[in-house]
Amino acid sequence: MGKHRAPDADPTDFDAATTALADVTGDYEVDAAHTRIGIRARHAMVTTVRGAFTEFAGTAHLDVAKPAASSVTLRIRTESIDTGQPDRDAHLRSADFLDVTTFPEIVFVSTGVEQIEDDVYTVAGDLTIRDTTRPVAVDFTLTGSAKDPFGNTRVGFEGALAIRRSEWGLTWNTPLDTGGVLVSDRIQVEFDVSAVRVA
Repeated sequence: MGKHRAPDADPTDFDAATTALADVTGDYEVDAAHTRIGIRARHAMVTTVRGAFTEFAGTAHLDVAKPAASSVTLRIRTESIDTGQPDRDAHLRSADFLDVTTFPEIVFVSTGVEQIEDDVYTVAGDLTIRDTTRPVAVDFTLTGSAKDPFGNTRVGFEGALAIRRSEWGLTWNTPLDTGGVLVSDRIQVEFDVSAVRVA
């Protein structure tokens, strides 16, 4: 049985007013206000720098009965990179890295979806960064589904992707006197996604 929202309930308190759904099949849009696309990289071989892209849009088609019929498209504005340090962000936006003037978007388009556990799906697709497109695969876990207080069908997914930036032509680096390099080649991309079903 579902819970009902009391007249004085806070409509943003999803936990107090939602219940899991058995079938989330349908077309969805990523809810940017409740989604995070984060990045992590090693800096100077000793610490981890974290950041996020703050502007993006995405759509998905989910098919519970036939997961292979599902699909995902995600577009990320490269100039929205935010690591909390303006000089570093400016360098990441420059031609040394993302070259946001020439390449304003990072694009992911799925090519296949496979269910590997009850709530885990492997999403294969093409990832385009700058002018290079390469295949990748991300395991996404369905973290929840609900009818929110506003009547929206909402689903949540979490996933992470490790890539080598050099494979997309992002090769800038500086060697350290003590050995190693300033910025790791390996980058972790983290997805905490909330999506809302569209009519």
